[in-house]
Amino acid sequence: MQNQPTYPLKAVENALVTLKFLQERGEVRVADVAEHLGVARSTAHRVLAMLVFHDFAIQDARRLYRPGPALSPLRQPGLAPPDLVTLAHPHLRELNVEVEETVHLMVLQGNGVRFVDGVEGPQALHVGSRIGMLLPAHATSGGKALLAELPDEQLRALYPRGVSQGAATVGDLAALRRELDGARRRGYAVNSEESERGVRAVGACVRDGAGRAIAAAAVAVPSVRWPKRRLTELAAPLLAAVTRISAALAG
Repeated sequence: MQNQPTYPLKAVENALVTLKFLQERGEVRVADVAEHLGVARSTAHRVLAMLVFHDFAIQDARRLYRPGPALSPLRQPGLAPPDLVTLAHPHLRELNVEVEETVHLMVLQGNGVRFVDGVEGPQALHVGSRIGMLLPAHATSGGKALLAELPDEQLRALYPRGVSQGAATVGDLAALRRELDGARRRGYAVNSEESERGVRAVGACVRDGAGRAIAAAAVAVPSVRWPKRRLTELAAPLLAAVTRISAALAG
């Protein structure tokens, strides 16, 4: 083992030790990091918050921290993933122009979805950008589309305490499974004011060259302009867009 530097920067050291701990454990809580570093929980929380800010960690709906997207190339040396956002963005913008509503791109992180790109709708009343936000996957259309791709045992592992619905908790996954079954049959999923009152959305999976769902795109609309019965009108342009993005990724 190399000798420790004579003048270590404690904050940097804490961050690096936490990164190593996070990769070894796969998921950690603030209390775990505090104990591992021998620091107060407030210090551990600041370290983790900075790692989340720089995409080295993500926090899921259960307040567990997991390795973030910035660590993916480190976990797979020499297998740098394609630049999803760069390849998808022109197609998101094309979809935005076609439907004149806000569009988003998101990836599954634990039982949440991280919004990684988007284009806001041009109308005065439109859904705002959610880029950077982490929301419960089961409450978003893109999240449901991605959850529908998972085997049942993996779905159960993501929701060991049931499905959170705001402050309440549903004790079983039956309702979610039924909704995911519907998403698989249609090829797209629907969010009707589940993530936010006044917002509806339609989401579908983006696939890599092997056909694996690696992200989801969604069209998000104000519910006053789009009653639930009209959401099917967004399905065709959305599915065409994710097909184009998937082709670009397969490239």
